[in-house]
Amino acid sequence: MKPRWIGVPLPARYFMPVPPASAPPPPTQPIVLTPDEVEAIRLVDLKGLNQEEAGAYMGVSRGTIWRILKNARIKLAKAIIEGRPIIVSPQQSTQQASEKEVET
Repeated sequence: MKPRWIGVPLPARYFMPVPPASAPPPPTQPIVLTPDEVEAIRLVDLKGLNQEEAGAYMGVSRGTIWRILKNARIKLAKAIIEGRPIIVSPQQSTQQASEKEVET
C-alpha cells in the first residue's frame, strides 16, 4: 500500500457508546477504522476539501479517496446504528504531519 499522509494525531483511538440503562448491552464486536479512513473523513467532511484536494494532500488518487470515504462512512453508520464501539487501528503505511506542513 502506498504511504498516505495523516495530518493530525488522534486524541483517542477508542470510542464506546453509552446505552441507556434499560437497553441491552451493545454487540461486543468493535468497528475498526484505519488512520487513512479517519484522515479522509477529517479532510472531506470536516474541513470541506473536495476529493481531489484530499487525495493530493494524502498522496493518493481521487478514486482512492472515494473508496476510503465509502468504506469509512459505512463503518461509522454501522457503529452508530448498531451501538458498536469504534477502534482506530495503527497503520504502518502512514506518514505523520510532522513531515509535511498541515493546516488544521
